[in-house]
Amino acid sequence: MSPTIIGIIGLLALVVLIFSRIPVGFVMALIGFVGFSAIVSVDSALSLMAKDFFAVFSSYNLTVIPLFVLMGQIAFHAGISSRLFDTAYKFIGHLPGGLAIATVGACAAFAAICGSTNATAATMAAATLPEMKRYNYKPELATGVVAAGGSLGILIPPSVIFIVYGILTEQSIGKLFISGILPGIILTIFFIAAILIWVTLRPELGPKGPKSSWKERVASLPGTLEILVIFVFVMGGLFMGLFTPTEAGGMGAFATLLVAVAKRNIDWKGFVQALEETTRISCMIMVIVAGATVFGHFLAVSRIPYDIAGWISSFNLPPWAIMSFIILIYLIGGCFIDSLALIMLTIPIFYPVVLHYGFDPIWFGVIIVLVTQMGVITPPVGVNVYVVGGVARDVPLHVIFKGALPLLLAMILLTFLLIPFPQIATFLPSLVK
Repeated sequence: MSPTIIGIIGLLALVVLIFSRIPVGFVMALIGFVGFSAIVSVDSALSLMAKDFFAVFSSYNLTVIPLFVLMGQIAFHAGISSRLFDTAYKFIGHLPGGLAIATVGACAAFAAICGSTNATAATMAAATLPEMKRYNYKPELATGVVAAGGSLGILIPPSVIFIVYGILTEQSIGKLFISGILPGIILTIFFIAAILIWVTLRPELGPKGPKSSWKERVASLPGTLEILVIFVFVMGGLFMGLFTPTEAGGMGAFATLLVAVAKRNIDWKGFVQALEETTRISCMIMVIVAGATVFGHFLAVSRIPYDIAGWISSFNLPPWAIMSFIILIYLIGGCFIDSLALIMLTIPIFYPVVLHYGFDPIWFGVIIVLVTQMGVITPPVGVNVYVVGGVARDVPLHVIFKGALPLLLAMILLTFLLIPFPQIATFLPSLVK
């Protein structure tokens, strides 16, 4: 049996086992080990697995993951998200759909210190859904906006997906972080525009709330200044080369904890919970990275990535058509596979193709994050929808999926806007030496 055939069998087995709800990291490690054994030898596969797992769990570069996760968890348990929403609500809650727009703004701000789409969605669902329900917002708009707005957590830096992509492709994590700033701002604006158009067509979805006085608005601003200071401190340090990504994560986590303690917004119980959640999430990511490393070596010896690159090249299509084809595959895959698992599975296959056609790897990282971002709100695996559904238990899942659709269209628009205008993603990183 040829290595390519073994590789195809391994890919099919991977998909089947993922749907059986076995943890993704273990599945990729198992398939990678068995496939490598079949192509090379059992002894070589055992040696490979030992080396790969040791390399991942002893990697200094991966320490950036728990640090940024800890930063987001401390912010969550310190109640920063609620204060962000309160400020946004004071300024624009009186507009049609104002609470939904405020939710998007709060999601964007919280994403700037969180890095996780699930955490952003869960946090904002708890903080904003009761308010929107109180002002008679339709569940379709309220839940859809939270699910889609929460996805900003993997585009606006710091982002766990950017970290993993950077490690897999050996690209600068600092530049990847910075590359997500402009697309994140533009996508936030697109989300707001989508909401405004939606409530203009259907005013009953988001009635106006009470108008706050300027005194109340100004009084709410201190609750947002801490986020701005932390974000500028962390990203500014990265931008100017003062911090490495790992150092930025450590400084960000420390600054967030310092602010929370100084304002007495976090107690010992909340701090312990933040540590527990950080440990759980970080271990999950590390196991997935280790399993994906083993699986990636199996794909390499199966020669599937090179065969696919050669097959695509044989069509003699223009680069934009090739990239559209890759994006389509990610869109379809994101409907069925978790975003992190999808990246681990596909980067070894498509990254050589991207380099072959001369695409900027930093730009491609933004494209990957955007497309996988869509997967968190598309059926049947849209994890953010399930997260929001867990908070809003009285809202059927199909209503949340439907509510996220207008914002999904905004994501698709930005993705295809980046193809003719890659400078949106590459301009800021080009300023960093």
